[in-house]
Amino acid sequence: MKVLAFNGSPNSEGNTFHAIKMVSAELEKEGIETEIIQVGNKAIRACIACGQCFKNKNEQCVLPGDEVNEWLQKMKGADGIILGSPVHFAAMGGTMKSFLDRAFYVSSVNGNLLRHKVGAAVVAVRRSGGLPTFDQLNNFLAYSEMLLPTSNYWNVIHGARPGEVTQDTEGVQIMRVLGKNMAYLMKLVENGKGTVEPPAREAKTYLNFIR
Repeated sequence: MKVLAFNGSPNSEGNTFHAIKMVSAELEKEGIETEIIQVGNKAIRACIACGQCFKNKNEQCVLPGDEVNEWLQKMKGADGIILGSPVHFAAMGGTMKSFLDRAFYVSSVNGNLLRHKVGAAVVAVRRSGGLPTFDQLNNFLAYSEMLLPTSNYWNVIHGARPGEVTQDTEGVQIMRVLGKNMAYLMKLVENGKGTVEPPAREAKTYLNFIR
């Protein structure tokens, strides 16, 4: 089994990276491979609402020049996904938002490529805004019918300078418990294949309130 972790921080080895590594350490103890993909320092254009991915349904965003399509295919092939972000003005980083908007929409219009994969969100923050950012990340996972492991508190860890999150002893435990629970849930899903029949996917119903 494999987990892809996306680091939405511009700092490739900042506190978001350290938080992801805490979770991935527990996964690797259980024999689950992890790969961290750096997103936050890349030039990722935002979705332009052109509708071409909905029209083409070829699992591709038509915007050129970045790695969104490559990353989405990696997500499709993975068993688990970790979304990690720092906090910028009580929200996730802009580059991470652009990536997630495009990747998750392409997934949704192509039959929900991420459905029933295990997904978790982690947030690194200096002081405030951790919970709004955590909620933002979870919205992508929940919308995609992914399976969300929990920890013993919200998945937020605190620190300012790179590496300071290792001093947040409660935060470290939160990440550790999350990693253990994620590994456990992934094993349940894997061992249930061929034994427990998943529910059939329903086509999305749309209702506009203004007609």
